[in-house]
Amino acid sequence: MSTLIWIAVALVVIAVYLSWTAGRLDRLHSRLDAARAALDAQLLRRASVAQELATAGVLDPAASMVLYQAAHAARQAEEEHREVAESELSQALRAVFEDGAQAEAVRQAPGGEDALGELTEAVRRVPMARRFHNDAVRAARALRRHRTVRWFRLAGHAPFPLAFEMDDEPPPALGRVPDTEEPERGGEPHTD
Repeated sequence: MSTLIWIAVALVVIAVYLSWTAGRLDRLHSRLDAARAALDAQLLRRASVAQELATAGVLDPAASMVLYQAAHAARQAEEEHREVAESELSQALRAVFEDGAQAEAVRQAPGGEDALGELTEAVRRVPMARRFHNDAVRAARALRRHRTVRWFRLAGHAPFPLAFEMDDEPPPALGRVPDTEEPERGGEPHTD
């Protein structure tokens, strides 16, 4: 009789562990879906802002064409070509805003300061969203590699999570903060 009780207790413990692991895996997949949706939103925002800026008439014609084509390609890319298209948009942004002259030209145009600020914000958010997504991918992969998860097929039919690899280096000209006035450096510092 006591053997049956121990077997029943062991089965209950195993069932609780499997249920807890399956719940954890489900939460990781939900987190992964949310992170992917956030990444998609940031990539779409960056492409949209870049495309809008390219058609605003404030950049020189060559820069406008390069930026428009890269942004359009990023927005229209199929899933299997998306990483390449987004990397090409990053490269186009760096090429257009390489020296800061284009950024200054945009800043001088009416509404240019806001447009440049919006693009800068969009460019800065992409690496963060990609980092969150790839962190969720790593966590889900680590759990899915456990023997228990594989043996009991706790992942179900969910596809194996893949990291989103792209060039997301922002253009230096978009990351610069305007210089603030420094206090005069003459004389002794004032102490109270």
